[in-house]
Amino acid sequence: MEESKKRYLFLADLLTSSSNQKLLIFLLLGLILIGFGVFLFKSGLFESQNQIEIINKNEELKDENITVEIAGAVEKPGVYKLKVGDRIDDLLISAGGINASADREWVGKNINRAAKLADGQKLYIPSQSEVETAKKSEYNKIDQAILGVSGSGLVNINTASQKELESLNGIGPVYAQKIIEQRPYSSLEELVSKKIIPQKTYDKIKSNISY
Repeated sequence: MEESKKRYLFLADLLTSSSNQKLLIFLLLGLILIGFGVFLFKSGLFESQNQIEIINKNEELKDENITVEIAGAVEKPGVYKLKVGDRIDDLLISAGGINASADREWVGKNINRAAKLADGQKLYIPSQSEVETAKKSEYNKIDQAILGVSGSGLVNINTASQKELESLNGIGPVYAQKIIEQRPYSSLEELVSKKIIPQKTYDKIKSNISY
């Protein structure tokens, strides 16, 4: 009996001691934090956060480059990989610039070197002979009109200036620039198949254009 009382008093002293109380509180807090950490780990919250970061990094890498094509009267026509935000002037520089056969006057009037490039875009630089042939074709239409023969009066999507293209119903500065940048065309339907203008806009202008 005496021995039991001693043990009881010892435990009572142990629990009522302020230092021992602090120790017990720290131990309880430690156990709670460990249990909470185990719960988070098993629930997969840590893993999902890491996956989100990896996905974002991959998306950034995918968006760093664009692929564009340049053809016609340039030194090195072909397909090039450039950076997002690069301009038409950067593509011309990569292609070695326009060559001696290029129609520089046409380029100065129709190519906006400061325009941003888009992924999958194609730029065509016509030669002097191509522009001359197109001009002669237009002159022939004018001559026919003078002689009393009704000309077609159609806008040629391969040679028209941006101002002439903008005169078409539904064609503004953006669509006109896209039409110029994707030249040449072997059919009118390429305006839709190349996703330059929507079908509804094409239906409005198809009777007023030629190629």
